[in-house]
Amino acid sequence: MSLRVYDTRTREKRELSTLKDGKVGMYVCGITPYSPSHLGHARCYLSFDVVHRWLEASGYDVDYVQNFTDIDDKILDISDSEGVDFSVVANRNIDDYLEVMDAMNVLRADHYPRVTETIPEIIDMISELKEKGHAYVGDDGVYFEIDTAPEKFGQLTGQTLEMVRAGAGGRVGGTGSGKRDHRDFALWKLAKPGEPSWESPWGEGRPGWHIECSAMSLNHFGEQFDIHGGGHDLRFPHHEAEIFQSECCTGTEPVVEFWMHNGFVNIDGEKMSKSLGNFWTIREAFESHAPLALRYALLSVPYRNPIDLTPEFLDEAAMHYDRLIDAYGNSLSSQNESGADLSGASERFSDAMNDDFNTRAAMIEVQAVVSSTPGSDVATWLEKNAGDVLGLLPPSGEVVANLAQAESDRAEVAEKVESLLDERESARASKDWARADEIRDELTSMGVIVEDGPEGPTWHLG
Repeated sequence: MSLRVYDTRTREKRELSTLKDGKVGMYVCGITPYSPSHLGHARCYLSFDVVHRWLEASGYDVDYVQNFTDIDDKILDISDSEGVDFSVVANRNIDDYLEVMDAMNVLRADHYPRVTETIPEIIDMISELKEKGHAYVGDDGVYFEIDTAPEKFGQLTGQTLEMVRAGAGGRVGGTGSGKRDHRDFALWKLAKPGEPSWESPWGEGRPGWHIECSAMSLNHFGEQFDIHGGGHDLRFPHHEAEIFQSECCTGTEPVVEFWMHNGFVNIDGEKMSKSLGNFWTIREAFESHAPLALRYALLSVPYRNPIDLTPEFLDEAAMHYDRLIDAYGNSLSSQNESGADLSGASERFSDAMNDDFNTRAAMIEVQAVVSSTPGSDVATWLEKNAGDVLGLLPPSGEVVANLAQAESDRAEVAEKVESLLDERESARASKDWARADEIRDELTSMGVIVEDGPEGPTWHLG
């Protein structure tokens, strides 16, 4: 089965055909580093990490570019409130992003361009757009004029010019803005007093948001590239603005062959947001969830779908992740093969990934293999698919060492635990519930988790 990718622009899955044989140019909108990275970031960059991994596993040479928008109103607001240079705010949050992504086993992109490093290219692009009649100078900066290319509007969202105008009142005279029409957007913003700024033909200032990604992507790839990714919320206005800018500047259509967008993160049925009080940074999530268990949870739903992170969902994912690690560790230690039909599992796994990177269907195959008898062949299969493709496995040496330590810890307390469990069963048989509860509390304090079943209690260390 050939690889089929859902393209937001055409609203259909299409067989991946690249501009250069065996090569993929992929640009994914990166963070605006004004605060620590959150679970929405985790969803996005884990999704495109798997895209990156599967493309490489399929034999493509991937040139992966992910930007940092390191100058922005929110960054300036925080730097002003703290009395530090804007770069201090940006750099510390970029460091945070890279650290939490590393912890979640996200492969580094090949390039991380920054807006502040791309100012000359941005100015050149704005100049080209102005020369071609697509931009004009206002009192407070330079704007892209939507009416110069109305046919390009709404390609990702289906919105029309009339819909946007009706919703916002159309003309903007008297608003204090230098733009002629509500639909136009800023390419260059003249600096306010005290703001960082760069020289330009239109006065000192800084770029508008949308032009930055157009300039950074075209500066790296040239006039066309294969995949442009980002969160669902970036379709409008950001990515539609990029289509205007990039295609009007280059005269090439389309500049991007495939537009890809990941779904939102919901918390207990509601979209994650600071205003609702359900906002988690990734580091906050790490306090209660192991990084790779969290990765397991976030990949359990296909990337285009919204994901609802309920406590029950996260607990179930953690359970499946623990079973994966146990199966992998036990298989690493095995001297025999399992006898399982791993070729069939491999075919189904590949079919799932080739169907627009369907990680849910792929992980069902992982779970089936995990349920097999441990064996050296299982270890190899898991390393290739759960590890190399899905990024769910820590290094094998770490897994073996942790399992050995767990066995040692269990052996150290086993005699005492078994004695307490026998006493607890006796207390329950004689209906001495108070003593039974005391024993359970003592076991809990030792880090022992007891599960009562029809054949009696079992236990493991938490």
